[in-house]
Amino acid sequence: MEKIKVFQNKKIRTHWDAEQEEWYFSVVDVVEALTNSVDPAAYWRKLKQRLKAEGNETVTNCHGLKMLATDGKMRLTDVADTKQVFRIIQSIPSPKAEPFKQWMAQVAAERLDEIADPERAIVRGADFYRAKGYSEGWINQRLQSIEMRKELTDEWKARGIDQERDYAILTNDMTRAWSGLSVRDYKEMKGLKKENLRDNMTNLELVLNMLAEVTATTISRSRQPETFEESRNIAIEGGNVAGSARREIEQRTGQPVVSALNAKDKLALDTTNESSHNSNNKIIMLEDAENKKLQNKKKNKQ
Repeated sequence: MEKIKVFQNKKIRTHWDAEQEEWYFSVVDVVEALTNSVDPAAYWRKLKQRLKAEGNETVTNCHGLKMLATDGKMRLTDVADTKQVFRIIQSIPSPKAEPFKQWMAQVAAERLDEIADPERAIVRGADFYRAKGYSEGWINQRLQSIEMRKELTDEWKARGIDQERDYAILTNDMTRAWSGLSVRDYKEMKGLKKENLRDNMTNLELVLNMLAEVTATTISRSRQPETFEESRNIAIEGGNVAGSARREIEQRTGQPVVSALNAKDKLALDTTNESSHNSNNKIIMLEDAENKKLQNKKKNKQ
C-alpha cells in the first residue's frame, strides 16, 4: 500500500508491506528532503557508488519498487526499510538528519499503535480497500486472508525460512497445488503484471487460498520441519487439501472456481453480493424459460 508522507513540506513516497510488516521509503525522496539537492537522483547515484566501494551492505540490500513518479507514471525507484534509511542518513551530512529520524519514528509509531491495538490496523485496511471500491463482503475476506498469510509466514520464519525468494517458491508450490496454476500463470490469466494476485481474487478464490495456507500452517506446527524441502512438501499438502475442496465445489456447481475476473470489476469479485445473486437468478430464469419452450414444442409435435 503506497502513501505520501510529508516531512518539512517535502513529499516522501512510502509503501507499507502488510505481509512483511515493514515500511519502505523512496531513497531519492529521502535524499531530496535531507539535502535540498536540485538533482537528488544524481546525488543518490554518487552516494550509492561510494557506499558500494566501501562495502556497505545497506546499498546492496536496497531493492526497486514501482512508485508514482512526478510525471504520473509508475516508475521503478530504489526503496529502503527503516533500518536501511537510518544507515543512509548517517552517510549524508545534513542538519535535518535528527529531525528526519524523529519524523521516521513517528511514522513507525503509527504502525506500533496498530500492533498494540489490532483493531486500528483492521480499520485502516478496510478503509484502504473501501476507498478503492471493493464490496464489504470481499473486504472482510481479504482482511482475514492477510491475517492467515501472516500466521503462515511467521511459521516459516520459525522454521528458519526468511528469504523472499524462498517465500515465493513455497507460495508457488501451494498455489499450483490448489488452483492448478503457478502464480505466474494465474496472474497472466487475470491479466496482471505487478499487481497483487490476492487483491484480484474472487472471495471464493480467497477462501480456498486461505484454506491452503491455514492447513499448511497447522501441518507445519505439528511436524516442525527442519529442512526447506520438508516445508515445500507441507506447502503442497496444504494446497492439495484446498485443491480437493475446489474440485468438489466445481463438481457441484458446474462452474470453475479459478476465474479470470480481476479488480477492474471489483464488485464482481464478491460472488456473494446481491448483484451477483440477481445476475445468477436472471440466468436461471432465462434457462428455465427456454427449457419450458423446448418442452412445449416437443408436446405439440407429439
